[in-house]
Amino acid sequence: MRHTDPDERWLGTVVHLAFFVLLGSSFVRFLSRDRGGAHTGWVVALYAAFCLLYVLGRVLAPAPRPGSAPSSRHLAWLGSVSAVWVILLVLAPSATWCAMPLLFAGLHALPTRIAVPLAAVLTALVVVSEVRVADGALNPNMVLAPPAVAAVATAVMVHLQRQGARQRVLIDDLVRTRRDLAASERQAGVLAERQRLSTEIHDTLAQGLSSQRMLLHAAERVWESDPDSARKHVREAAEISSRGLAEARRFVHDLAPADLAAHTLPDALALLAARESGPGLALEFRLDGDPGPLPERVEAALLRIAQGALANVREHSAATRGVLTLTCLDDLVSLDVADNGRGFGPGPGPGPQPGPGPGPQPGPGPGPQPEHGPGPGPGEPACPRGAVAGAPAPEPAPVREQDGTRGHGLPAMRIRARQAGGTLSVESTPGEGTVVTVAVPLISFVPDLREVPIP
Repeated sequence: MRHTDPDERWLGTVVHLAFFVLLGSSFVRFLSRDRGGAHTGWVVALYAAFCLLYVLGRVLAPAPRPGSAPSSRHLAWLGSVSAVWVILLVLAPSATWCAMPLLFAGLHALPTRIAVPLAAVLTALVVVSEVRVADGALNPNMVLAPPAVAAVATAVMVHLQRQGARQRVLIDDLVRTRRDLAASERQAGVLAERQRLSTEIHDTLAQGLSSQRMLLHAAERVWESDPDSARKHVREAAEISSRGLAEARRFVHDLAPADLAAHTLPDALALLAARESGPGLALEFRLDGDPGPLPERVEAALLRIAQGALANVREHSAATRGVLTLTCLDDLVSLDVADNGRGFGPGPGPGPQPGPGPGPQPGPGPGPQPEHGPGPGPGEPACPRGAVAGAPAPEPAPVREQDGTRGHGLPAMRIRARQAGGTLSVESTPGEGTVVTVAVPLISFVPDLREVPIP
């Protein structure tokens, strides 16, 4: 029996050993008790042929695997060795108990509807042979013992076959379920990758193209009247194109944002504020605390969220001032993007251009607040939380937007914050500006996770 299952190999070894032990003992019994008859030479030749057929069958016609149909070669072997045994049994009743290995071979290889009648025939031949050579009165054990042993062996083998069939059905179901689960996981991975790609494209290439379009339109409008300003707009558009190309290359290779490849997060945010500043919009970066080594995915998420928020400030808020504030505490890092634009109320924003979206009051975020001077002047963004800006005055109640339904940019920022393990919120008051805040707790991160891939 050629099987990889250790139990199958063990069973085959036991059956083979039993066959040779029974064959040897029956041959010795024949030589000691029945030798000298007219057919002695034939019996010895049949014993040799019986042994040779059995060995060749194990090599050339192995038993089928459990649950599979026997091959024609194996069936031919089983019929040949059974026929030789029957002839040997007629000439030498000492070969009676060599039927046991044949019984197991038949039960193992044949279907139950054929194996059970075959076992009954072999058992009947054993009983007849035992009765034929009995001396004196008939011993009831000669008639009852072989059927009892054969019945137990048949019941055990049939039970094992049926149990094996049920196990194979369960294994097939398990394999099919695992295959379906793997397909579902691949589909979920495809959807997640599509979401990641759309977020990356929106935060990098789409925003760069939007900035280039605005700059080129501005250059076209002043091309004749102010050539110097037009050339400046074209140069800025070219710089944005170069940065977009670098982002695209890193995007293809699934690396960190280009600014983080050569700078720390505070430096990258300061460069971002400087790049986005221009005529009509002054942006400032403020750092509160020491950021230390942050997980790469947190840095990438904060930078991308800052890019998305500033894109909204530039395109929708009509703001003249904006502040990016990075606050670093022992167990929390937060980023606030505040502007002094038009803001929005509970309903749709004023006109077709809403503010950047929901978030907390401008400022560095939770925790101790830095000192930023006596307070904002005219046209500056709202005062950071906890800061004193002159005499207190009642303010309109800020409006928090929690639905994330104000375009693609805000949902993308929320997804990035959630992937980094943090939360994003927005506060806005009509005429008072808007503040986008993302806060990421650091207690769930080990001190250095620089090798964690960007989600």
